[in-house]
Amino acid sequence: MASVYTEKEKIMVQGAVTIDDVFVITQRGMALLDEHHHIVDLAHVAEVDSSAISMLFEWLREARKKDLHVQFINLPANLESLIQLYGAAELIATPKNPALNQAAV
Repeated sequence: MASVYTEKEKIMVQGAVTIDDVFVITQRGMALLDEHHHIVDLAHVAEVDSSAISMLFEWLREARKKDLHVQFINLPANLESLIQLYGAAELIATPKNPALNQAAV
């Protein structure tokens, strides 16, 4: 099971982000988003499926509600592939697409 927690200024996601756990992970991450924690580090995510993209979109929506800019860093290669496959790269701010970092929520 995945865990979501804060470490310094980041929200850390660890473990598998799959359909089985994505709802709980999403809700916990949304609760942690604030002015001090708006960088989401996915370096320790071991497994993903397409439900992980919906999690990122939910966090983007929550950040918008809170008037925050959220950035996702250290995305695993398989998540980046899914983002590309679904044509969502222009919507999800990562260090690899810095033009979005200013426009993203």
